[in-house]
Amino acid sequence: MENYQAPADLLAGRVILVTGAGQGIGRIAALTFAAHGATVILHGRKVQKLEAVYDEIEKSGHPQPAIFPLDLEKAEGKDFAGLVQAVFDQLGRLDGILHNAAHFTSMTPLEHHNLESWLTTLRVNLMAPFALTQACLPLLKKAPDASIVVTAETHGHTPSAYWGPYAVSKCGLEAMVTIWAQELEIYPNLRINALIPGPVDSPLRLRTHPAELKDTMRKPEDLMSTYLYLMGGDSAGTTGQVLAC
Repeated sequence: MENYQAPADLLAGRVILVTGAGQGIGRIAALTFAAHGATVILHGRKVQKLEAVYDEIEKSGHPQPAIFPLDLEKAEGKDFAGLVQAVFDQLGRLDGILHNAAHFTSMTPLEHHNLESWLTTLRVNLMAPFALTQACLPLLKKAPDASIVVTAETHGHTPSAYWGPYAVSKCGLEAMVTIWAQELEIYPNLRINALIPGPVDSPLRLRTHPAELKDTMRKPEDLMSTYLYLMGGDSAGTTGQVLAC
């Protein structure tokens, strides 16, 4: 899949929601999906960052995106329902979601964590993707070909010391993908998969590995062929998978 060559119109006519679209992998994914014809819904907390991505897409002449800011740490069920209703009212459809937003506090032993940091991390990294997926299902079920892609993480797939609630939340995401895939298998038009990017130059990686040389790392752009494959129709029939770049 890393050698996948996506046609220029792979996502033409599709509406795709990208969470955490203001920076890192989410930003590059939003730009890439737009470049392949998608109308991208930009989600994040900081409107200024989302507006910058919006402007990049517009200047490139791609389909006009939309901005839906929402703080996943504080969002409740009615907020997710409101977002989906707004998507339907403004765009009339939804063909895909990239769950990419993530929260990370610090590399800390479990005995030094507090309950608040755990709850925040679990809300953003695990509970929000569940709630948003659940809220979006009515629209996704109506799409001719719909895909949900979840950005997983190496330390969620293979937990290790000091990664605490971040690793636990990402591990939970993999379980959630498996369960959703099995429960949704009666909908042949709808699939869900998880992708582990591995080490990549991103704001989060800078926090976890501050001394790492950026020149030795892959860039988010290097992952986009796999994200495109999973989001586009060529991955039809592939579901419930946890894939690694």
